[in-house]
Amino acid sequence: MAQINPPTAGTREWLGLAVLTLPVILLSNSITILFLAVPQITEGLRPSGAQLLWIMDIYTFVLAGLLMPMGALGDRIGRRRVLLGGAVVFGVGSAAAAYATSPELLITARVLLGVGAATLMPSTLALIRTLFQDPGQRKMAVGVWTAGSSGGVVLGPPLGGFLLEYFWWGSVFLINVPFMLLLLVAGLVLLPESMDPRKGRFDLLGALLSLAAVLPLIYGLKQLTLEEPSIWSIGALVAGAGFALAFVRQQRRLADPMIDIGLFRRPVFATAVGGYALVMFALTGGTYLASPYLQQVLMLNPLPAALWQMPAGLGVIVAAVVAGYLAQRVRPGPIFAAGPLLMAVGLLIMSQVQVDSGLAVLVPGMILVGAGTGIVATVAVDIVLGSVPPERSARASALSETGLELGTAMGIALMGLLSTVVYSRTLLDTMPQGVPEAQTTAASETLSAALAIAADLPGELGAQLAGAARAAFTLGMQVPLYVTAALMMALAAVALFALRRASLKHAETEVPEAH
Repeated sequence: MAQINPPTAGTREWLGLAVLTLPVILLSNSITILFLAVPQITEGLRPSGAQLLWIMDIYTFVLAGLLMPMGALGDRIGRRRVLLGGAVVFGVGSAAAAYATSPELLITARVLLGVGAATLMPSTLALIRTLFQDPGQRKMAVGVWTAGSSGGVVLGPPLGGFLLEYFWWGSVFLINVPFMLLLLVAGLVLLPESMDPRKGRFDLLGALLSLAAVLPLIYGLKQLTLEEPSIWSIGALVAGAGFALAFVRQQRRLADPMIDIGLFRRPVFATAVGGYALVMFALTGGTYLASPYLQQVLMLNPLPAALWQMPAGLGVIVAAVVAGYLAQRVRPGPIFAAGPLLMAVGLLIMSQVQVDSGLAVLVPGMILVGAGTGIVATVAVDIVLGSVPPERSARASALSETGLELGTAMGIALMGLLSTVVYSRTLLDTMPQGVPEAQTTAASETLSAALAIAADLPGELGAQLAGAARAAFTLGMQVPLYVTAALMMALAAVALFALRRASLKHAETEVPEAH
């Protein structure tokens, strides 16, 4: 049970929050900053198509697979120790990636980055639970953490564009090194050590089962974004689901499990974790086509396209901080539900994009989507942290972050598959007369292929194909926006019902210690 009058945080704790927010910005940055560097990496290292996919994806695979084991490790041996160890691994991986001389070395470096990120992310949230014992201050701290996490995602492309304008491609990795050194020094001075006082054994079998569950699931979902369903993608999803079931059964038998499965029987906790994952599903599934739309439909260069997406990040940052403030005064149900409602409105506004006039609706819509995401992330993370005793906070944080990664992967895979089907069928129905059959099939696969084929066709025929392809892509973008908007409306209704009795102010006293 929590203290009746928990101690309030002072200057040292707020400086510690700044230290904890720094790696979160960089980790989020690492997901998106690489996008603009792909052409230069391809020119410099000459990777094969398969190697380039591994360069892009291996970081996410390793991060998602190791979040829960690393969260459990932090609870066992100390969150600060794991955090600072992760900073070393992430710094070494960044330097190795910056100076990689072959695709194989860059892939290996990206693996190190994923390992480092998996240790850093749950440790930062768990240490916030230690630093801010007063529930009201913790809500504000979580809002700042959420703003940093989401802001890093949005800052990635423009920062990458700036670095690539003046430096070589390795600079997008090398920029991490001085900040990791700063984290090491400041972390030793400002961050307290905390761990589970019960020194049980590390659950190695559970760690292996969670890894065996998450990796195939993420891989299978990623494959669905690249190709039609195949025996490999479906097999990976089935294998991942099987290992996930084995993991749940194994955890239920343990006296001191890595993840307390019983937490999901509590509507407040289940809504927080599941709602957070669904919001990320909607965010990525509804908006990941915005970048190709800006570049290939509206014909903007990469850097301007990235800059037009920055206001969405500002929406996340402002909404996260405001949600942290409101959560001290308003019950979580209405605040949480406001997030998906804002997202639904934003997604519906975005769905009005047209081939020749999209910025006027795309940018305001993305701002609302970002704001809704910031609200849900702040409230959900605080509910998760308040639903477990402090000694289990790293494991709970890792669980919510794993849900985030799975939601993101599912959003891109399922909504990406839907948009591809709509694009392909629409273009085949509107294909201009005179396009050869072989080129018709190739053009119906992706917008990039269609535009490349159109450039090689004579005069008016090429222009007609390009116009038809852009129109088909726009329709393929609109359909997932409608679907995710409907999903967010349903989530808002569920959240209002499931969280109707939840009170963040007394979360710690309402939730008994898990065993």
